[in-house]
Amino acid sequence: MTDQQVLLQEAQRLCADAAHVAILSGAGISAESGIPTYRTSQSGLWEQFDPQTLATPEAWAQDHQMVWAWYLWRNSLVRDVQPNAAHQALARWEHYADVRICTQNVDDLHERAGSTQVEHVHGTLFHFICSECRSDYPHPVDIPSEEVLRAEPPVCPYCGAPIRPDIVWFGEMLPHIPWERSVAAAEHCDVYLTVGTSAVVQPAATLPRIAAHAEKPVIEINPARTPESSLCDVSLRMSASEALPLLLAARKAAA
Repeated sequence: MTDQQVLLQEAQRLCADAAHVAILSGAGISAESGIPTYRTSQSGLWEQFDPQTLATPEAWAQDHQMVWAWYLWRNSLVRDVQPNAAHQALARWEHYADVRICTQNVDDLHERAGSTQVEHVHGTLFHFICSECRSDYPHPVDIPSEEVLRAEPPVCPYCGAPIRPDIVWFGEMLPHIPWERSVAAAEHCDVYLTVGTSAVVQPAATLPRIAAHAEKPVIEINPARTPESSLCDVSLRMSASEALPLLLAARKAAA
């Protein structure tokens, strides 16, 4: 039996009787559905741009039409992909335990798979707010069928400023309520899973440490080692779509 097989058995044991499961999901889980991460190259018209420079308040202030067009492209990209086996396993897990997901991803794949308790600590592509007064935008947003490098966003019906995606850009504060719920889930779970995240984006990367400080077992699922690997009780060098169905199977067998 290999070391990873031994670790998988230990992870399955930890999950088998867990009534309360908390998860931090990162870009790796969505990458398996075909969504590029911030650290991979873009495609089409956007391959010449660094996404980490577009997702900033400074980029919006300099050229909001380009940033808006980029987010329209990302929105259409997400609409064209489907939840994968990892998303589906987490959704089915709700039949056997209280499952609370904190996701760093701005897509809706967890929800489309059927998960009902998802906190988007970095925002979502599918909600829009005013860039000035922060009011919710009450109307549907048209998504162009073809990529464009610039597009004019709709304006806020209350103050006339352009609307923006409800995304947490680099340098902005996380939304208070999703963050507080995510911390509470980490503190009160029976087992904590960190899935497909590089553990370098703060403060979300502190959640596994919060769980460990509360003496909760922490399982890492990531093909590569991360800065938080040393604090984890188990590190599975597997993809999310490989590991999560196996952990779910252990929980189902114990039900």
